[in-house]
Amino acid sequence: RDRDEEVAVDDAADAPAEGKSYLTFLVEALGIKYVIIFLLLSFGLVALLVMCFMQFRKSVLMPEALAQQFEQHLENKEFQQAYELAKGDDSYLGKVLAAGMGKLQAGYPAAVEAMQAAENEQAMNLEHKISYVSLVGALAPMFGLLGTVDGMVAAFMLIAQRDTAPKPSELAVGISQALVTTLIGLWLAIPAIACFALF
Repeated sequence: RDRDEEVAVDDAADAPAEGKSYLTFLVEALGIKYVIIFLLLSFGLVALLVMCFMQFRKSVLMPEALAQQFEQHLENKEFQQAYELAKGDDSYLGKVLAAGMGKLQAGYPAAVEAMQAAENEQAMNLEHKISYVSLVGALAPMFGLLGTVDGMVAAFMLIAQRDTAPKPSELAVGISQALVTTLIGLWLAIPAIACFALF
């Protein structure tokens, strides 16, 4: 009878807590270290995506009002006003047009060359911002892989330190961390890489 009671107690200890949510399971499996890492990556990714979606719109990069006013000044031979209009605009289009107008006195080829140089510089600035999204997409699965190795090492250390075979519930701690970190890393990496390609 005492033996039956001990087995019942062990089974009760091994049984998962009823009503535990999936989110709670993920947090417990990750551990505080990986929770902090993935939270930072998540907040960083969301902030980067919001910034990119706000800045990479056509209305922001190439304002229609600027294009119309600039063209109107050119038609009226008001080159100085066109230059000042473009120079006062901080958009992608404004900086490219201002660079060309600044070199217009040196001739049309010089103006075109200046616009191409400004366009390349602005494109590099935009690509630099996008590259951070790609960085998150690369880091997330790497931290997931780190957690996988970390969890498997913990599971095998538990086996090595015991003279008898450990309980499955004890091994499950390291194994669940190994799997969950990979899962969260992929959850972050897939949208990051997709948005990077979209941008």
